[in-house]
Amino acid sequence: MFRARTVILDCDSTLSSIEGIDELATASQRVEIARLTDEAMRGVVPLEAVYARRLDIVRPGRARVAALGARYVEMLVDDAESVVRTLREEGVAVRLLSGGLRPAVLVLADALGVAPHDVRAVDVHFDERGEYAGFDASSPLARTGGKLAVVQDWTPALPRPILLVGDGATDLEARPAVDRFVAYAGVISRPDVIAAADEVIASRSLAPLLPIALGHVAPSGPDARELYERGVRLRSPTLPASQARRQS
Repeated sequence: MFRARTVILDCDSTLSSIEGIDELATASQRVEIARLTDEAMRGVVPLEAVYARRLDIVRPGRARVAALGARYVEMLVDDAESVVRTLREEGVAVRLLSGGLRPAVLVLADALGVAPHDVRAVDVHFDERGEYAGFDASSPLARTGGKLAVVQDWTPALPRPILLVGDGATDLEARPAVDRFVAYAGVISRPDVIAAADEVIASRSLAPLLPIALGHVAPSGPDARELYERGVRLRSPTLPASQARRQS
């Protein structure tokens, strides 16, 4: 029976129900930014074709990036905080892996009790006035295959089996470096990502991750057990993607 010892979680449209770059865009920018984000997350265009372009359009200053961090926390998907806490209580290592902006992702990580050294995201630079001054263009997370590269870099230090949870093509690219990939479709459902996943979570709640990650062994604490059983109930109508393909 599969039981994860490490769980790696995406941020945008997985832990939090928003896409950070879309939130940073003004009303007049949002349609274009959302289009570029969607194309990259569906794998229609490589991430590096849109990453710098989106930031050049939005040009987020320090204050806006800080506000985005608070917005990530405000818009956590259902049960995300409790799921992360339960995983850690069960001895599962939790890491966050995001192509989002590191200062904002760190705010979310702090709310979830995940240490900064267990977070990888893209650094952003500001000038002395706090205005946007570029991003870390050397970060692998700003290009295609970046999440795979980061997971491979992490792997020697991570307990296995490793489970990765995400919603987009950039998450799926890291599948070769982990033991199981879960497509989270509770915010955005991307058919190509779902079709390639080992498991699918279709509910808005992240609770179904617990029975998947814990090998269908319920935790002992009453609150954690209740959350686990909620996850079982929410998961039951949804077949693992591989099983769904066999039955289609």
